[in-house]
Amino acid sequence: MNCIVVDDSKIARETIKLLIEQFSFLKLVQECESPVEAFEYLKKEPVDLVFLDVEMPGMTGIDLIKNLDKHPIIILVTSKKDYAAEAFELNVADYLIKPVNLSRFMVAVTKAKELFENKDQKQVVNENNKEYIFVRSGGLLIKIKLENIQYIQAIGDYVNIFTPEKRHTVHITLKNIEEKLPSDKFFRLHRSYLVSLSHIDNIEENSAYTGKHPLPIAGQFKKELLRKLNMI
Repeated sequence: MNCIVVDDSKIARETIKLLIEQFSFLKLVQECESPVEAFEYLKKEPVDLVFLDVEMPGMTGIDLIKNLDKHPIIILVTSKKDYAAEAFELNVADYLIKPVNLSRFMVAVTKAKELFENKDQKQVVNENNKEYIFVRSGGLLIKIKLENIQYIQAIGDYVNIFTPEKRHTVHITLKNIEEKLPSDKFFRLHRSYLVSLSHIDNIEENSAYTGKHPLPIAGQFKKELLRKLNMI
């Protein structure tokens, strides 16, 4: 995976470089001292993974993400936890707090590698019978019954499809998969989540639970969600 490091601190860049060198599937192709420099580089060169600091002079890492037309996989690396909620909204792969140790770094890059390896997966819907979908994984088409899908999580240009047995990572946007699923069975309750209405077990304030998994409910969607659940 070709990756770049974006951080205004030379020491921080060197730290991430040393960690990158521990993993054979990572290849550092560029260092950038500012988001503007990274923005210009990413317009010209294809990159699979970006290690991105948040707080930098002139333009933040969050601003960079919002201004990118095409999003590589992004791991935020910052000294503060304050941006975790916003990072979640922007579907970054992981959020690392400085100083980053090897074991935590390994978790983050393993997650990024999984996303990268599934980038060629496609979703196929049977147009005549929308009771199931097929996803491509490792050269195989795997059938997933719609009734088994609990919820779908967006991660940039990918989605994670969760069933009771397994998580499937597919290279498709949440918007695109939402358009292909029956609206009477699935509901967008957050910019990053689709949920199966039949798998919602309870609602507590601004969270919908499917089993033990709390899913955030955006304020503008809550009233419509309650209507669809036939609340009395």
